[in-house]
Amino acid sequence: MDMDKRILQIMDILKKEFPNFQTLLNYKNDFELSACVALSAQTTDASVNKATPELFRRWPTPAALAAARQSEVEEVIHSLGFFRQKAKNLIAASRMLVEKYGGKVPWEMDELTALPGIGRKSANVIRGHLWNLPGIIVDTHFGRVCRRLELTAQTDPVKVEMELMRLIPEERQHEFSMTANFHGRKYCMSRKPNCADCPLAELCPSRIHRTSKKPI
Repeated sequence: MDMDKRILQIMDILKKEFPNFQTLLNYKNDFELSACVALSAQTTDASVNKATPELFRRWPTPAALAAARQSEVEEVIHSLGFFRQKAKNLIAASRMLVEKYGGKVPWEMDELTALPGIGRKSANVIRGHLWNLPGIIVDTHFGRVCRRLELTAQTDPVKVEMELMRLIPEERQHEFSMTANFHGRKYCMSRKPNCADCPLAELCPSRIHRTSKKPI
């Protein structure tokens, strides 16, 4: 089977398995999503969702958060990893949003990644969910799934992103990013992948050769 046909089959199976591929982060607007994504680094979405209601209650807009005391923000997000740096980034990013973008989150990649706390992965999450723009969201789950499916051999996130952008049609890049992520959480776990129940088993080279090599 050629690569293009296999990729289309993989995408169709994943879309059927995960028809609702919205982010697990809770948000109401562009500002909240950008803050949630920045906070989600090195922690779980569930942990972010526990911390953000109080964060947005006290500082509901970029202007409000831009004027916040870092110590107070730290107290609210203390349960999250790297909370001091994240508080600093949130305040600095909010100031940029107010001063450069009128309080609105920009949509261009270079403008998003210029915001403190927002890298390419985070920017692609924001662009995909807010404006349905193409982009590959490379996190640990996504990279693991794609390597096991032998869609890439790269380990560097930017190289994975660039390679998959060439393979996945633009109009399905956000969908594939999210569904592959969910697949990694539900079936293709790092230590004990559930190959027996995996809906992609017949298309997965790592599943076929599981007895002769370790999962990537």
